[in-house]
Amino acid sequence: MTGGPGAVLVLGEALIDLVPVDGDGGVRAAQFGGAPANVAVGLARLGTPAVFAGGLGDDGFARTIESRLRAAGVDLALCEHSGLPTALAVADPGAGGTGYHFHLQDTATFRLPDLSARAAEFGAVYAGGLAAVVEPAASAVRATARAAAEHSLLVVDPNVRRDRTLGADQGAAALRELCGLAHVVKASDEDLERLWPGADPEETCRKLAAGGRLVVLTRGVRGSTAYTATAPPVSVAAVPVGVVNTIGAGDAFAAGLLSRMGALGTFTATPEPEEVRDMLAYASEVAASVCAQAGTEPSAPWAE
Repeated sequence: MTGGPGAVLVLGEALIDLVPVDGDGGVRAAQFGGAPANVAVGLARLGTPAVFAGGLGDDGFARTIESRLRAAGVDLALCEHSGLPTALAVADPGAGGTGYHFHLQDTATFRLPDLSARAAEFGAVYAGGLAAVVEPAASAVRATARAAAEHSLLVVDPNVRRDRTLGADQGAAALRELCGLAHVVKASDEDLERLWPGADPEETCRKLAAGGRLVVLTRGVRGSTAYTATAPPVSVAAVPVGVVNTIGAGDAFAAGLLSRMGALGTFTATPEPEEVRDMLAYASEVAASVCAQAGTEPSAPWAE
């Protein structure tokens, strides 16, 4: 299946999240994680062909990751394999959200292939997450993203981590560069505040959109807004839901947005306003399906 105008190439990391077990905060359970990997699974579950290009090791965690991706229907033909261990992210949920402490160095997770020669084979290329700023993955992501910006539809979700284990200036600069290359930027208000400190997130969206981009701003329970260069912003309310879990909700939103974009007939940065509203509404439903359950796999809204 690898490639095709209806397929999405997802660049980035698949790792293991160590999350507290309910009832015993001193015990942590290992679960599938990594924002790009979550997006790939979400796309496949929603019926959009997804090709994941990440680094996979040969330990037990890597086998868990590979099994999860394959079970969802994700194509792994372009993954890079090595004998190194899998990266770990130790989750620390709190009142202000979930923080992470990362164990990333010398892992298979960030040995990504440079797929710049194949970017044109896909309807869209998604980039973001830790792999966009952690070497050696970042160089491969940057090269592939530049090719996608010329020959495909480049979608960037910066997914900024406050506690990322690298220099803040270096990471922010790399993510700002990717946003500048992108045709579509999906970002939370917190992402934009961290990348452009002191600037209002809405004004940042307008400036990015003025360059011909589709920019989607998410604000959690306050819903989402899309900005384009030629039409007024379009806003959609968040779907009310009893929140069980917030991990992976943003990734599910990104998967829903891309999946709906493809279902409308083409991957484009210039959809019509009613198409934008439809995409936001669909993505909000997909994100809500994750918030309403334990785990990060979304379910498709309006299945009938």
